[in-house]
Amino acid sequence: MPAPCDPLKKNRSGVRINLLRETGHDVRALEDYRLLTELGIRTVREGVVWSAVETSPFVFDFSEVANRMHAADLAGVQILWDLCHFGYPDGLIPTHPQFEARFVALCAAFAQFYRQQTTATLFVCPINEISFLSWHSGDVRGTVPFATNSGWDMKWHLCRAAIAGIRTLREIDPSCRIMTIEPLIRVHPGAHSSPPHVANLNNDQFQAADIIGGRMCPELGGQESYLDVMGFNCYYDGQWMDGAKHLTWPEIGEKVRTPLAEMLQQAYERYRRPFFLSETGHFGDNRPVWLEEITEECQRLRRANADFSGICLYPVIDRPDWDDLNDYSNCGLWDFDEGQNRIPHGKSIEAVRKMQEVLGT
Repeated sequence: MPAPCDPLKKNRSGVRINLLRETGHDVRALEDYRLLTELGIRTVREGVVWSAVETSPFVFDFSEVANRMHAADLAGVQILWDLCHFGYPDGLIPTHPQFEARFVALCAAFAQFYRQQTTATLFVCPINEISFLSWHSGDVRGTVPFATNSGWDMKWHLCRAAIAGIRTLREIDPSCRIMTIEPLIRVHPGAHSSPPHVANLNNDQFQAADIIGGRMCPELGGQESYLDVMGFNCYYDGQWMDGAKHLTWPEIGEKVRTPLAEMLQQAYERYRRPFFLSETGHFGDNRPVWLEEITEECQRLRRANADFSGICLYPVIDRPDWDDLNDYSNCGLWDFDEGQNRIPHGKSIEAVRKMQEVLGT
């Protein structure tokens, strides 16, 4: 289950980046989906571009989304949708007085639009990676509103909007499936770390899901039933020593990193919901090596846990760096040439075929 590319957000320079356009996916969606079906993949994650579909406050145009839906229908591909992946309409931030109301309007408009297009079950993530987005925007000035020391405030408001959005989605479409998708990380004790401090750091990654599930901040109205399908995103740089840099990968010498299967199982035990690895991937020559490790870990997990339902590879097609559009990451199953033609990365595709063989997908 790959994610072709992320849509729009503002980079560190305050410039809105449209990766749908930069990668050509906006006009080549059918081609991209057919490449996937040739590889035996028929489910993808895609994002609604909130800043593009809300043409003015509370007014929506889903024509571009309809084009991707039509392409997916022609190719026989199922789309799992994110309503807020990265970025908001201009002038809107999570603490804005109208943020919740406008997000709820987006949820309502999209649910109604989706039901007009198809009878297929709607799988939808209201706000992707609240934990990462609140840190990235509220603590390290990575995107709007380019703040520091405000991560918790951003998280609280994003969760409030997500909860209201879930309520609205289910009112309009009671059969829809809600995906809560969050990063999966592991902080290891440093030379001077106390066990309670490290435990708190590792628990923080679950705050957003706990709020949505009503386990924290009950004033926001979260409920356990809002935790329907859980997704966890995991990359090579998601483990580090407290107070130090990210752990290297691949590891050389003593093994410090916690195996992915163990991390996913522990996350599952916290919520006991159907779950999947909702994003993972690598770049450069180590792409297939990472996929081979992911295959081994997920094979271990599947033997022990029937609720584990799949893997989403990000991205399918290469993409430029958020902050430097001239720097391509060489991170997809397909790279680009100068004409944006999709050039298969043979070893990565071979690793995906092996993954399918081993996992029976």
